[in-house]
Amino acid sequence: MKRSLMGRLWPNLAAVVIFVFCVFPVYWMFVTAFKPTGDIIAEDPVWFPTDATLEHFKTATDVDHFWTMVGNSLTVTLLAVVFSLIIGVTAAFALARMRFKGRRGFIIGFMLAQMAPWEVMVIAIYIIVRDADMLNSLIPLTLFYMVMILPFTLLTLRGFVAAVPRELEESAMVDGCTRMQAFRRVILPLLAPGLMSTSLFGFITAWNEFPMALVLNKEADAKTLPIWLSSFQTAFGDDWGATMAAASLFAIPILILFVFLQRRAVAGLTDGAVKG
Repeated sequence: MKRSLMGRLWPNLAAVVIFVFCVFPVYWMFVTAFKPTGDIIAEDPVWFPTDATLEHFKTATDVDHFWTMVGNSLTVTLLAVVFSLIIGVTAAFALARMRFKGRRGFIIGFMLAQMAPWEVMVIAIYIIVRDADMLNSLIPLTLFYMVMILPFTLLTLRGFVAAVPRELEESAMVDGCTRMQAFRRVILPLLAPGLMSTSLFGFITAWNEFPMALVLNKEADAKTLPIWLSSFQTAFGDDWGATMAAASLFAIPILILFVFLQRRAVAGLTDGAVKG
């Protein structure tokens, strides 16, 4: 009995320690955003603000072109996710259901693309976009984000398509559906968990991306929110209150999206990893 109790205690204790380790920076970010400046720079840390203020949020949102950058981030992120899902789900169906020459090499190529660090391509992509006279445009940024999240989307959805029994598709075709109609009416609804998990991953990846947005879009009207996060510096140093407020605002859309999608997303990531 005692040995069994100790066997359960240590894993639970380790889980609590890991949870606190991961959650504390997020807690400190939100708490600091509401602290008066005096509490932020105090020698002794203030764990719970007694005099909460919204001054730092006002400073953060008063930055020039703030709402333009919000719109830019939402535009490029949502378009990249939608395009990657459309291309990814159709390509995943082809890879899972069809046999063609070069299929294995195609899959390996996408895996290599997923592992490649995108930062090493910044200079090459900048030169291409510059020569095409498309700097300070949202189109190259959207295309880059789509290509960045497409390998994960395709490989995850391929596992989901492969897990759907072929008999369901064949039954629909016997009943008069074309192959595309069978895919749309039978297979696509069963891919909902995979679509949720890949869209969440894609949204987080594109929403947080910084280097490419910094290099390609220099004009204020074309900047995104990650660039906005780096703007809270004065001649006297960093404005930590405004920085934490900005980081909190930046994290809220992802937290909201995760709350709504977390059940399907977690199931999707698990199933996509072990099937196919």
